[in-house]
Amino acid sequence: MPDLTLSFQNPRILDDVSFHPCIRFRRWESERILSFVPPDGNFRLMSYHITAQNVVALPIYVKPSFSFKEGQSGRVELTVGPKQTMGQVVEDVVVEVTMPKCVQSVSMHLVGGGGAGSHTYDPVSKVLRWEVGKIQLHKPVATLSGSASIQTGAAAPDSNPTATVQFNLPSVAVSGLKVNRLDLYGEKYKPFKGVKYMTRAGKYQIRA
Repeated sequence: MPDLTLSFQNPRILDDVSFHPCIRFRRWESERILSFVPPDGNFRLMSYHITAQNVVALPIYVKPSFSFKEGQSGRVELTVGPKQTMGQVVEDVVVEVTMPKCVQSVSMHLVGGGGAGSHTYDPVSKVLRWEVGKIQLHKPVATLSGSASIQTGAAAPDSNPTATVQFNLPSVAVSGLKVNRLDLYGEKYKPFKGVKYMTRAGKYQIRA
């Protein structure tokens, strides 16, 4: 049965760590080393936050702009571009905005960025969804711009909606956590060992 130990170059950045039950917690407390016998199949070994001193540089920026006036059509503009991508292509970028209840419909068009992606609007859920796709460092920024039709007699919303962003950044861990080594015991064969980093956006929201 394989018995593994995993160590990090910079475990001090980890905060609020939760482990899979297979982890020997005392070993982590004393040495900051993960010691465990892996269960069958795919599993999440640990979850963590990083300490407040370690500022995460987000790989993209999103600039939302909204303008709503009572009894008139509103203006909507979303701009997306690369920021700190570590030289990698940001993939599967999606921007979603839930419009105020007073918005009946939106009419949008793409500007720049090679006509990046596609967009849809669901009048029932009021969600504007922009599937941007890939964002590359030296490519033009992409902008989605247009108008929003407001219900007759409806008051302008008190606040602007929030934009929610999804993305994947392969080969990079923006948290800065780095694996030092992985050792295998209890087996006679020599396994292939490798580390694959991937950053996936969680709850990433932008307020206008």
